[in-house]
Amino acid sequence: MADQIDTTTEASQPQQPAPAAAPAPAAKAAEPSNGWWMGTGRRKTAVARVRIKPGSGRFEIQMTRKKFKPFTEYFTEERDRQDVVAPLKATNTEGKLDILVRATGGGYMGQAGAIVLGLSRALKNYDPSLEQALRDHGFLTRDAREVERKKYGQAGARRRFQFSKR
Repeated sequence: MADQIDTTTEASQPQQPAPAAAPAPAAKAAEPSNGWWMGTGRRKTAVARVRIKPGSGRFEIQMTRKKFKPFTEYFTEERDRQDVVAPLKATNTEGKLDILVRATGGGYMGQAGAIVLGLSRALKNYDPSLEQALRDHGFLTRDAREVERKKYGQAGARRRFQFSKR
């Protein structure tokens, strides 16, 4: 009997519940830098630096150091104009924010995609409660597709030169 281990004391004691984890604090809005909330977006080889602040709804894209152009003049395709304002429509902030964008590299479609991501990130910093609406529409997801590089000995990335047997 002395060889037997008494396990009744361990089993008879009630198990203590694990201490409850403290609730996660609600996300706070990021502090503005000189009154502006920032967001950077990338698409293909385009990069867009987006700055937003509460205002009259001005939406301009920087052409040169001191020259800005309204986005309706900058983007000639209606498709690109609609893409750029889509995050504002999804969050119901259209016409309530001043938006300044510096877009470089790539073409117009790549820049429009970069602006969408940068604007969405800036909106998330401005008001974290908008994040779910932006995420549901896919505006906070970086499109990682890039152009495949050309390989030596070939006409392009995948295309080969014509094969001649003789």
